[in-house]
Amino acid sequence: MTSRHIVVIEDETPIAAAVAARLRSEGFEVSVATTGPDGVGICESVRPDLVVLDLMLPGLDGLEVCRRIQQQRATPVIMLTARDTEADLLTGLAVGADDYLTKPFSPRELVARVHAVLRRVDRPASTEGPMRLGPVELDPITRRVTSAGDAVHLTPLEFDLLHQLGREPGRVHTREQLLSEVWGYRDTGTGGRTVDSHVQALRRKLGDDVVRTVHGVGYAVDVPAS
Repeated sequence: MTSRHIVVIEDETPIAAAVAARLRSEGFEVSVATTGPDGVGICESVRPDLVVLDLMLPGLDGLEVCRRIQQQRATPVIMLTARDTEADLLTGLAVGADDYLTKPFSPRELVARVHAVLRRVDRPASTEGPMRLGPVELDPITRRVTSAGDAVHLTPLEFDLLHQLGREPGRVHTREQLLSEVWGYRDTGTGGRTVDSHVQALRRKLGDDVVRTVHGVGYAVDVPAS
């Protein structure tokens, strides 16, 4: 079977080398870029299966690199950031990042995230019909979303999260369940903030009432009124 190709775009040489070595030990083919423009160029050339992308880069920052990568083709992106503010994380998700890790991180955690993202990408396409959640309608086959009739762009993971919650209206999903069901994590002991950030992104795009927080438990969408 052909090896998956991962592009690592990271300007800190020790981190880039450590990440590349660990991914190669897992059987991945790895290319490394240390600037934003070089990263975009490599992605245009090799068309990777996944990109590990630092937020702070010379030439072009990680957000602009992510935008340009996603304009070419839908490519899974795991963003690395030394900043941990909610605004930074939401911005990263808004331009198409699938997940993020805050520095410092363990190579083991990064590998787990890489495998989880690739498992999600490999899932067969849904055959379910359109779903209505109040003013929001989503079509799992075309992956199109509208709110009150207006088209709304969701990233792949935002769509998958809303779809999973909407399949069982009223059921409260814990963060751990969502990490397993949506992200494909096998070890759900970390990553709860990833779920929270994606819920915040959904609320920003669709309104605060679509996803309900059940404090101390998790998230749900309610059964729409008939």
